[in-house]
Amino acid sequence: MRRIPSRLWLLCALYFVQGLPFGFQVTALPVYLRTRGVSLAALGFAGALSLPWMLKALWAPLVDRYGSARIGRRRSWILPMQAGLALACAGAAFAAGQDSLPLLLGLIFVMNLFAATQDIAVDGFAVDLLRPEELGLGNTAQVVGYKLGMLTGGGLLVWASASIGWSGLFLVMSALCLTVFTVVLFVREPPPREAEGPESPKLDWPALLARIKSVLTLPGTGWLLLFIGTYKLGETMSDVLYKPFLVDAGFTPARIGLWVGTWGTAASLLGSMCGGLLAARLPLLRAVALTGALRLLPLAGRWLLTQTGVSDAGVLGVTLTEEFFGGALTTVMFAFMMSRTDRRIGATHYTLLASVEVAGKAPAGPLAGLLADPRYGNLGYGNMFLLGVALSAAFLALLAPLRRNAPTPAAPQPAS
Repeated sequence: MRRIPSRLWLLCALYFVQGLPFGFQVTALPVYLRTRGVSLAALGFAGALSLPWMLKALWAPLVDRYGSARIGRRRSWILPMQAGLALACAGAAFAAGQDSLPLLLGLIFVMNLFAATQDIAVDGFAVDLLRPEELGLGNTAQVVGYKLGMLTGGGLLVWASASIGWSGLFLVMSALCLTVFTVVLFVREPPPREAEGPESPKLDWPALLARIKSVLTLPGTGWLLLFIGTYKLGETMSDVLYKPFLVDAGFTPARIGLWVGTWGTAASLLGSMCGGLLAARLPLLRAVALTGALRLLPLAGRWLLTQTGVSDAGVLGVTLTEEFFGGALTTVMFAFMMSRTDRRIGATHYTLLASVEVAGKAPAGPLAGLLADPRYGNLGYGNMFLLGVALSAAFLALLAPLRRNAPTPAAPQPAS
């Protein structure tokens, strides 16, 4: 059995820590706020606490430009962000103990700021470390680590809060951050492979900006950005309406939580791991095409449920299959994005692509709600699920221009 390199375990641990505060925010924070009497209208604005994740591309060039050669170009950012995240979690434990809601919300914003900035550096670290043949497994570490962090921060620790309290939840998060901080403290960061050439890996501001302009003006960049920005659009529109559809079909919140939240997450993690293996064995665009095509089956299955009626077996089968293929596609797509990243500005370039991926999904929720609502679009669940299938199928048509504009592989260098 092939041994998994230690750098992949390190990446998994780093992404795990980054998923902790975001998992708490999206899953547990609404519960916490509601138990303290916060209105539903105010709850809708809690998403603003994750703003650093949407805007991180604005300061990504700083992460590429500055860093200590002695500590390590990426560790120079990862270590202070880890320490700051641990301190913010400890502060949140105090705020929760004092029942100081404004302080707690401010600290959650700070957690997201530290985690999002660390994510820039870790993405650059992954771009520097991973060999082309490791992109599949490396992005498996990324996706699985992050999802496990979200599951821990938004699920396991919330369940444990019945015994340890909300303050205990944040203290455990702080301890987990400090544990990974200690591991990174003793890790020696290898230089990027480009450092072996005549060109220094450190760029001044004019060179950095010129490099950014260069990657954004390459032939086919528009197709690449459209490809990344639309690959989850149809799926996300369908996802937004799937849980309300199950509620209206008569399923209890407990059953939906078990099937979608627990078993679905497990299926998504398994799919992410299989997607990484697939990306390691197939050309990345072919792997995207395969997982994207297979994803159409469960998306069409959701529409079929609206036509034939729901059953436990039907809902469970559609749910687990969609989570599995959706997780596989995510890992493969992230590996593809990393393969198109300029390693000299790895943190900035990959963050830009990741921001396009997030922005592409952003309109899906509000748009799906308006089109399905009887007061506005009145399309209903069945037509919206069909629209999700159509948009996901249309995305596959973008594979053709991507193949035409694929970068030419560099010629192998003769052995010295």
